[in-house]
Amino acid sequence: MAVDVGGTETKAALVAGTPERVVAVEQRRRGTPRGVDGPSTAEAVVDLVVDVVDALRPTAEHGIDAVGVVVPGVVDEREGIGVYSTNLGWNDFPFRDLIAERTGLTVAFGHDVRAGGLAECRMGAARGLRNAVIMPIGTGIAGALVLDGRIYGGGGYAGEVGHVDVGHGDPCGCGQTGCVEVRASSGGIARRFTERTGVRVGGAAEVAAMVRAGDDDAAVVWDEAIDALARGIVVLAGVLGPEAVVLGGGLALSGDLLVAPLGKKLDGLITFQRRPELRLAALGDEAGCLGAALLAIDELEGS
Repeated sequence: MAVDVGGTETKAALVAGTPERVVAVEQRRRGTPRGVDGPSTAEAVVDLVVDVVDALRPTAEHGIDAVGVVVPGVVDEREGIGVYSTNLGWNDFPFRDLIAERTGLTVAFGHDVRAGGLAECRMGAARGLRNAVIMPIGTGIAGALVLDGRIYGGGGYAGEVGHVDVGHGDPCGCGQTGCVEVRASSGGIARRFTERTGVRVGGAAEVAAMVRAGDDDAAVVWDEAIDALARGIVVLAGVLGPEAVVLGGGLALSGDLLVAPLGKKLDGLITFQRRPELRLAALGDEAGCLGAALLAIDELEGS
């Protein structure tokens, strides 16, 4: 079983495969609980994981061997703890032990972005790369750092690309100012457009459609997002020297509307740094779930 807890939606799947390649046999999607007028969000997430395990057990022909669960925020994979989540509001919560206790199964617990990065490395757009950043752009922006062929977690704190200060000065919910994700996350793009025009939009996809249609306000907001992303990537290029940056998440669905201007902006900013190739993620929004399954297989095999 694999469960990918997102900021708004949780994906679950019954998955079969090997450490090199996995495939979802059956999938379920649920809204991520917000902990309003009930258990805390963390406790509600545990309830949800138990529910989907129970729902999918009867469909598993040979039973379920393990559960891989991945969540956003700061994650201590070694101890199985969700250290901190700004968007979902938990602190030092023992996810792995509680899920194992309630399901009776081996549980692998990890970070959603690093798990997605693992999947892209083994079976997606980052295969064959020794140094790369896999960067999904969604509710927030974080990166899975691949250093010398291995995913680097930094004790749970590495990869917070969205909270690099790129100098625009706008406040972020994390308490800093100037963060990449204030301008370049899907939510940030929608919010900036609404602030500029007074018109509410459902997300960055709507803004992208308006850019394609020639809307001047949408173009300004989009350019701000490209600038913030490019400046964040230049920091990564200077510090880590990745061969490629693999762009995922909902924003990557805009394709050349994202990649072409982002590449042009990078060309204007890069001086001595290795200019990373820009690639689009291959696994879409299944990457985190597939990565959670790989973590579970690794746990079973003692990797």
